[in-house]
Amino acid sequence: MHMADALLAPAVAATMYVASGTTAGISIHKLKKDDEPQKLPVMAVTAALVFAGQMINYTIPGTGSSGHMCGGMLLSALLGPQAGFLSMIVILAIQCLFFADGGLMALGANVWNMAFYGCFVGYYLIWRPIMQSKLFGADKKAQRGRIVLASILGCVITLQLGAFSVVLETTLSGITELPFGAFVALMQPIHLAIGLVEGLVTSAVLLFVFESRPELLQCVQPAEGEGAKRSLKAVIAVLAVVVLVVGGGLSLLASSNPDGLEWALFGNAEEGYAENMGLDEDDYGIESAAAEKAGAIQEATAFLPDYAFADSDAAAGTSVSGVVGSAMVAGVAVLICLAGGFFRKKKAEA
Repeated sequence: MHMADALLAPAVAATMYVASGTTAGISIHKLKKDDEPQKLPVMAVTAALVFAGQMINYTIPGTGSSGHMCGGMLLSALLGPQAGFLSMIVILAIQCLFFADGGLMALGANVWNMAFYGCFVGYYLIWRPIMQSKLFGADKKAQRGRIVLASILGCVITLQLGAFSVVLETTLSGITELPFGAFVALMQPIHLAIGLVEGLVTSAVLLFVFESRPELLQCVQPAEGEGAKRSLKAVIAVLAVVVLVVGGGLSLLASSNPDGLEWALFGNAEEGYAENMGLDEDDYGIESAAAEKAGAIQEATAFLPDYAFADSDAAAGTSVSGVVGSAMVAGVAVLICLAGGFFRKKKAEA
């Protein structure tokens, strides 16, 4: 769902930067009051996991399309909405600047579409209410059921909201090649399928954490007599290994089909599927001086464009991108937390 700059008018892009930036500022203010230092390594490894996970495009059967996880629900369930949102900003900014994934001018819109809904709407309206309810009962099995339900519902609903926002933003940008009704009719169903898969993946990760260290999950209380089965270091280590396997290995098996947004815009006629909106991949949308400048900056900073070595089709480029990108995300997340003084225990007043 990474939007390109050509899909946005500069005024719309600027508005989305303001919306995302304001939300980030509020999140930073909130986190300065946080006193949970154990979130720091969890934030680093889960942000890296989401980066690696976004490299795995999975085929949506019968469509000629593919999807990848967004990760907002996963991050907010583990870190809370504010830390999850800031983690997503780190992920999306690194993807944009160093891997040319999503436009720089469109970064504010991409943060809103892919992070705001999953982290805030998903947490406050779906995850927290379900996890604090007595749905299915009060035992450990019931908690597992609530985790699965909240993960799937959250991913489906928030991806629907994100996809609809993409349509609204292109409509407000005046892109007449993308009539509202037709674009909605393509975007919503394909992201429903993508959301279902992401919900299953998210629930699998969260169930592992629940079985290992249930106190790491937001709004989850360990059942009576149930304690941690693994140390925090062990959980972090397992997730770190998963990051390396996914980013460095499984990324090589990612589907080559266009993702949901690209599929809606361009179709996949080369593989015998529909053309959908039928836009020209080399000439579509809006040209603007702001987009040209943003593109020039991105071209200068992206050292692994499209998750590959420049001017090379070597598979090693994908593996290197997965490992390097995941490490960058984890490192930047830690640096931001340390610089901002997040997740430190408050000193007792003298």
